[in-house]
Amino acid sequence: MESPIERIKISQTAKEQLLKLKRNTKIDQWNILCRWAFCRSLAESTPPSPVPLPQDSNVELTWRVFGGEISDILLLALKQRCHNDGYPTDKETLAIQFRLHLHRGIGYLAGDPNIKKIEDLIELAIKGGKDNK
Repeated sequence: MESPIERIKISQTAKEQLLKLKRNTKIDQWNILCRWAFCRSLAESTPPSPVPLPQDSNVELTWRVFGGEISDILLLALKQRCHNDGYPTDKETLAIQFRLHLHRGIGYLAGDPNIKKIEDLIELAIKGGKDNK
């Protein structure tokens, strides 16, 4: 499946938040942390606020690197979320919503005082799954 998002460049603030998460979780790869963040934002019931996001850091990923083996699944999740939120699923809207979800998720994970190690991310995912049933 072809992604509407070719390259992902994050803000300097998000980079600093990811560095904090890297230190806490010992997860070295940006793409893995970004996947966690994206999914964390998708789990929220409200759409992210449409705020301007600078692309002022030196952290840049391709969509394939971001998504890895599950890139098609992540793209489908984004399209479904846009549909659920009443947004079109054109290339531009998907790219904007992806960046908003990614940055919101990074902020949520970095701001969570309970995330001090990788097991805390797993606990968050398990707890979130139970709350949604």
